[in-house]
Amino acid sequence: MATGTEPPATEPRPESGGVRGATRAAIAAPHLRTDRWWLAPAGTAAGLLAFIVYSTWRAFANADYYAAPYVSPFYSPCLAENCEPMEAGPNWEIFGSWWGISPAIIILIFPLGFRLTCYYYRKAYYRGFWASPPACAVAEPHKKYSGETRFPLIVQNIHRYFFYAALVVAGILTYDTVLAFRDETYAWGHMGLGTLVFLVNIVLIWAYTISCHSCRHIVGGKLKHFSRHPVRYRMWQWVGKLNARHMQLAWASLVSVALADFYVYLVASGAFDDPRFF
Repeated sequence: MATGTEPPATEPRPESGGVRGATRAAIAAPHLRTDRWWLAPAGTAAGLLAFIVYSTWRAFANADYYAAPYVSPFYSPCLAENCEPMEAGPNWEIFGSWWGISPAIIILIFPLGFRLTCYYYRKAYYRGFWASPPACAVAEPHKKYSGETRFPLIVQNIHRYFFYAALVVAGILTYDTVLAFRDETYAWGHMGLGTLVFLVNIVLIWAYTISCHSCRHIVGGKLKHFSRHPVRYRMWQWVGKLNARHMQLAWASLVSVALADFYVYLVASGAFDDPRFF
């Protein structure tokens, strides 16, 4: 019996595989969307690529990352002996003198691992770079789909463990923000424009971290009776509200951490003097 989805005999059947398999509707066109559906994945790819280029440059630069009292979030904590000495700062010479390249390479593994395995960022780069799928109702170009059940994508499940590392990093960046209430001579009770930049950044970092799906699950995901755990239930509701803004917080915190690093770079390189409010 005809279903109305068979293509006319004169039209070639779409190539087999994926969404164009024999069990799918036989539509010859790649998709039926007429809007500019490609703008969203293209914008996502451009934004992520810009951050990748910038962060790679700054991570390997190994210079202009500390201007008292500010330290770049890309280099905090500094885990090698080749770090610039920071007064009361996060100088933890765990790796010793054998580490010769930029110390930022060590610490960036953890926040980048957290973001790369984040549920939102998976969607962003799957669509923007891998076209899996590039947009809703647009077929992906791959003939087979195994999801995250095979290597290497099955490694995405490590996200829950990167969440704990992200908490530690956020705590260290909070400490750096407290140190930003000093002046260049390390005297307390001062605030500059950089302090404000650090404050905005750490608020967004914490908001993005806490709004994570893993955090929501840890807070209340295993509870069977919310009425017996009123405190955790309230926390679960609060995290759920933040989770609804996870995409916006992901982009805002990505931009803020890059701006915080760039601000330190400008001050450390002498291109800009940090204005003081008091």
